[in-house]
Amino acid sequence: MGEIKAEVLLPTQELRDDIPFYTKVLGMRMDMIYPADDPTVAVFSGHGLRVRIEKDVAVAPGHLRILCEDPDGFADGKTRLKAPNGTQIDIAPLYEPLVMPETVHSFVVRRLADQAPWVIGRAGMHYRDLIPDRLGGSIIASHIRIPDGGPVPDMVHYHTVGFQLIFCYRGWVDLVYEDQGEPFRLHAGNCVIQPPQIRHRVLFASDNIEVIEIGVPAEHVTTIDHDMELPNGPANPERVFSGQRFVHHKADAATWGPFRIPGFESRDTTIAAHTGNVAGVHVVRATAEKSVWTQHDGDILFTFVMAGHMVLEGEGRAPHKLEAGDAFVIPPGMPVRYGDPSDDLELLEVSLPGVFNTTPGGAV
Repeated sequence: MGEIKAEVLLPTQELRDDIPFYTKVLGMRMDMIYPADDPTVAVFSGHGLRVRIEKDVAVAPGHLRILCEDPDGFADGKTRLKAPNGTQIDIAPLYEPLVMPETVHSFVVRRLADQAPWVIGRAGMHYRDLIPDRLGGSIIASHIRIPDGGPVPDMVHYHTVGFQLIFCYRGWVDLVYEDQGEPFRLHAGNCVIQPPQIRHRVLFASDNIEVIEIGVPAEHVTTIDHDMELPNGPANPERVFSGQRFVHHKADAATWGPFRIPGFESRDTTIAAHTGNVAGVHVVRATAEKSVWTQHDGDILFTFVMAGHMVLEGEGRAPHKLEAGDAFVIPPGMPVRYGDPSDDLELLEVSLPGVFNTTPGGAV
């Protein structure tokens, strides 16, 4: 088809007033101008944009955004300008800043039996929200499923995020990550953390794959990387991304040890150690010891019931009988007890920070 270009068309009343603004103030290059004796059209390019300014054309003056690594060093530090032809120019950071909202603590119970709607999200995946109020925007927890297995229509992308976990709940999924070597299969019971801005892609999924995805904060930017191909090489598994290392936790290689709550044990995914204590992830099961009332001083404590059943007791709250597929959030300082756990109970606990204090106390 030959070369193809696109341009933005903007109007002007007097082209000679616009030329110095677009070239000197905005630092664009003038590529074309005509007619020579009384110019009415000029084309400028720069910053990944091509602009055609035409005299007396019947279009709106438009609104342009110029993104800079150093906004203070562009256009004398001005963040908003108006061109002679009426076009508004906003100067903004090249990368969307990561905003971490303050946690709005609440006690949350989300039951699968409540039939919360599944919505179609990115790449055709089905999403179910596990924390509807998102604790003031501080976290999003999603139960994600892909009913029909096969290739996933995903692209190489990354997230501007503080913490992100993918835990394979059922089935398996093939993934590939920047600097982590060849694609690999994430099996049920295993998980990965996706450090901030690590490029990755979902390749192939089994039928009825289900994962639990945690993102902090709840709203974060996903950017498509059209230039990187994965796998890239050579592998560099020790690379640090914004203070965090990639982790692929495998259940069959994990060891079980005492959990922070008496009556339970856990396998530590080592995520706290690899994120500088930003977050921690444990898989938890009951022991023969009797459970007790406890409270914690962490910021966020989210739990998903993967198997079995239990009764969640909270001081001043009615007991909740929870089963597989249910989720809950315990705010700091609230006494709770994990009562009547079944022998097959298995919980996924995600905390921010990774290490915090748990103390006995509460109702009797």
